[in-house]
Amino acid sequence: MYNTILVPLDGSKRAEAILSHVEELAGKLGAKIILLTCVEQKLVYTGDLEISAVVQKDTDMTQQIKTAESYLKEVEAKLEKKGIGVSTTVMQGPPVEAIIAVAGKENADLIALASHGRSGLGRVFYGSVAAGVLQRVDRPLLIIRASAG
Repeated sequence: MYNTILVPLDGSKRAEAILSHVEELAGKLGAKIILLTCVEQKLVYTGDLEISAVVQKDTDMTQQIKTAESYLKEVEAKLEKKGIGVSTTVMQGPPVEAIIAVAGKENADLIALASHGRSGLGRVFYGSVAAGVLQRVDRPLLIIRASAG
């Protein structure tokens, strides 16, 4: 049923709450897991009275990508120790678009992610990746609500 499971992670323990669920699924079904982290170009406020922003330096972006790759390799190693087939990818860009693009490219049968459960202003300012994916995706989703902590 599910041969390829895409698991977006943002480096937080909340996002990693999905891992126990996909470990069990992948183990029972013999599915491969694709771990994904998205790195976004950030705008940096210059502090002037005018509204202005400077796009972050390429060296900063390169460091973010290296950090993301290192993080994913650690998670990959833990899953491989449990006999699960894993690959990793780091994408640049907004998370929802990256998740949908990788799901299509890798022909993922399932996207599994943890919702951070933001509400109120947090959701207004940060949005919800889970909600964005849910509204636009063309394949099954497994979404769990991760608790704080």
